Amino acid sequence: MKENELLVKVEGLSKKFCKDLKTSLWYGVKDLYSNIGGNKNNSLRDKEFWAVKDISFELRRGECLGLIGHNGAGKSTLLKILNGLIKPDTGKVTIKGRVGALIELGAGFNPILSGRENIFNNGAILGFTRREINDKIEEIIDFAELREFIDMPVQNYSSGMTVRLGFAIAVQIEPDVLLIDEVLAVGDMGFVLKCFKSIDRLLPNTALIFVSHNMPMISRLCNQILLLNKGESYYQGKDVAKGIASYYNKFSNNPESIIFTDNSIRFLNSRIINAKKEEEKFLVNWNTQLHLELELENLTLYHLPFITVSFYDKEQREVAIFNYDQKVRALDTGKFKLLFIHPNLQLSKGIYTVNLIIYSSSELKNPMLRINNILSLQIEHPTQSYPPFLLDCKIQMQEF
Repeated sequence: MKENELLVKVEGLSKKFCKDLKTSLWYGVKDLYSNIGGNKNNSLRDKEFWAVKDISFELRRGECLGLIGHNGAGKSTLLKILNGLIKPDTGKVTIKGRVGALIELGAGFNPILSGRENIFNNGAILGFTRREINDKIEEIIDFAELREFIDMPVQNYSSGMTVRLGFAIAVQIEPDVLLIDEVLAVGDMGFVLKCFKSIDRLLPNTALIFVSHNMPMISRLCNQILLLNKGESYYQGKDVAKGIASYYNKFSNNPESIIFTDNSIRFLNSRIINAKKEEEKFLVNWNTQLHLELELENLTLYHLPFITVSFYDKEQREVAIFNYDQKVRALDTGKFKLLFIHPNLQLSKGIYTVNLIIYSSSELKNPMLRINNILSLQIEHPTQSYPPFLLDCKIQMQEF
C-alpha cells in the first residue's frame, strides 16, 4: 500500500437532468439515436438543468474531501456518479481500489433478505470471497450492535438499524475509497461517535469523500473542501476554514423575525455601541468589553419586565445568554434604553446572531415579546476555532 497514492481522479464531470418525465423520456430516445451516430448532445435543452457541471478534483490515500452545499447543490448526484450508480454526460472518473459507500438509507440492501444475507451480498459486490466475508462477519455484526436482529429481514429494520448495518459493512471491509453522505445524521450520538472513531482509524489508508451539513464535523475530518452551488464549484481548496466561511456567507439568511408579541412592549432598535458596523454586522474583537444597547417602547406595562438576550452560532445553536440581577423597577409609558455590559467576550471567532425574549418576570413565564436576529456580530481573532468558546488562560510549568 503506497502512501499519497492517487485513488480518485475526477476530470470535467457534468450531469444534466430534465424537470419533466415525459420530456426526459423523449430526450432519452433522441439521445439514443444521436449517440449511435456519434453526435452526443452536451448543451441544455428546454426543461433541462445541470445537476453537476464541470467538476474536477484529485484525492489521495489519507486525504478527506468535504463536499458541502445546500440542498439541491449537486452533492448526492456527484456521489452517485463516483459510485457508478449514474453515468455522467461528460467527463471522466478514475477510481483505484475497492469502494465503500453510504449514500442513501438502505441503498444496496435487498429488503426481503436478512441482515446477515445482505452482508454477504454487499461483500460479494465489492469483490470479497465468501471466506473473506466469513472472517469479517462477526466484527461487522458486533460493530452494528445488531446481533439480536441480524437474521431478521432488513425491511423490518428502523432507519437507525439500517445505518448501523451499512456503516459496519463499509468500515469493516476497509475500502480504499469511502463515500459517506448525510446518512450519519440518522444515527444516535453514541453510534456517531463510534463511527468517527472508525473513520479516524481508516483515514490514513483510505481516501474519504464526506458529505454533511454539519460544519464542525467537516472541520474535524476534512483536509480539503469542495463547496457546490447549483452544480458548480463555488469554492475548492485545502483551506477548510475558508470553504466553511464561504458556505455560511453564501447562504446566510438572517432576517428580523417577530415570533410573538402581546403589544405591551415594542422593540425599536439594537446596537453594539463600542463596535464598528460593516455589512449589517458589528465587528467585535475577542476578549473585549461588549456594550449592547436596546431601544424599547413601553405601551402598557407598570414595571420593567425581565429581558433575556441570547447568542446563537452559525448553526443556530444557542451558545450563551446574558446573566444579570434585575431589581423590580417602575416603568413609565414611552421610549427607554437598556445597556448590557459584558466585561470580556470569549466567544470564538465567527458570526453570531442575537435573539430577544421579554418575560413578565424572572421566572421566565408569560412571554410578552420574542424577536429572532435583532442583530449580528462578528467576533474577530486570528485563530479559527469551531468550539463556541475560546477561553483566555495562563499556563504555568512546575518541575517536580
